[in-house]
Amino acid sequence: MVIGILKEGGPENRVALLPESVATLTKMMVTVVVEKDAGLKAFASDQDYENAGAKIASKDEVIRQSELLIKVNPPTDAELASMNEKTVFLAVLNPFFNKELIRQLAAQNITGFSLDIIPRTSRAQSMDILSSMATVSGYKAVLTAANSLPKFFPMFMTAAGTITPAKVLILGAGVAGLQAIATSRKLGAVVEVFDVRAAVKEEVTGLGGKFIEVEGAVDDKSAGGYAVEQSDEFKKKQAAMVHDHAVKSDVVICTAQIPGKKAPLLLKKETVEAMKPGSVIIDLAASTGGNCEVTRDNETIVVHGVKVFGNSSFPVDMPTDASKMFGKNVINFLKLMISAKGEFNLNFADDIVKGTCVTHNKEIVNERIKAMITI
Repeated sequence: MVIGILKEGGPENRVALLPESVATLTKMMVTVVVEKDAGLKAFASDQDYENAGAKIASKDEVIRQSELLIKVNPPTDAELASMNEKTVFLAVLNPFFNKELIRQLAAQNITGFSLDIIPRTSRAQSMDILSSMATVSGYKAVLTAANSLPKFFPMFMTAAGTITPAKVLILGAGVAGLQAIATSRKLGAVVEVFDVRAAVKEEVTGLGGKFIEVEGAVDDKSAGGYAVEQSDEFKKKQAAMVHDHAVKSDVVICTAQIPGKKAPLLLKKETVEAMKPGSVIIDLAASTGGNCEVTRDNETIVVHGVKVFGNSSFPVDMPTDASKMFGKNVINFLKLMISAKGEFNLNFADDIVKGTCVTHNKEIVNERIKAMITI
């Protein structure tokens, strides 16, 4: 089979597969065609890809030759228009919000796989790109906050007196939140954490954070470890507690998201206005509405002396390791669909393959997405 790697556009610096991942595919008897300069922003040259066994070609040639096309981000209109019928396309499609794209993939008879909806099972952990990229985001969020804060993170004992440690409040203890806790603690900050899932308390405390519990949270075990929508009464209690802790914090890192829905509003405008001047807010949920009421996606603003970063794209700033992690997830997923002879097999009997597929044979085949989209 032939797999094509397309170059990302715009501000994206990652590439779907680095040369090391291409080498793995060539050992699996797969032919890999890479668009010219696809890996440059991730510091991988065309020569590196050729040394790994890939062929370098133009975008049009890659699309024409490939049975399976892989990108990090959704296809552009031009790429979609160039695809052959029955092409298989693999990327982070964000299908709950890109409904028109999903309709178009189905209409063109393109089999679309969306890596951001891989089932959250133990078997699929090695393919979970959301967790991989959240690890990068949690780490970079803390470093960005530390660089922007007008004070030290750790406590210092100096001849000029004692410097107290920074206070960090983290909203959401998913993968990004847990990484933010670990990184903040390594830098010497005092860390408090909010999450509606009581099950994460042990992980939070194990990393050195203080878990702030709000009574009355709904913890749905069927949600696969994700947070779920809460009652209005709980939201009022939560808002009051978040406000009280945020105004005492130097840094607030927002990571809470609900799959397929707008991010929950946790940090209100009046809370931001009551925070200490010089404080920093990093909102990793900016692309889905933000946890902070004043957040603007892809912008950094200052509100009453508080710097607010609306950034859901921190992995773009760490393209080498982010691409490495992304590529390993992709390879582990592809192993479910490549035979020992290097032949392509769309094995829909596999629950991971089936659960990740969005469109096939001119239909939307994922039930969760199908319920939200009408062709």
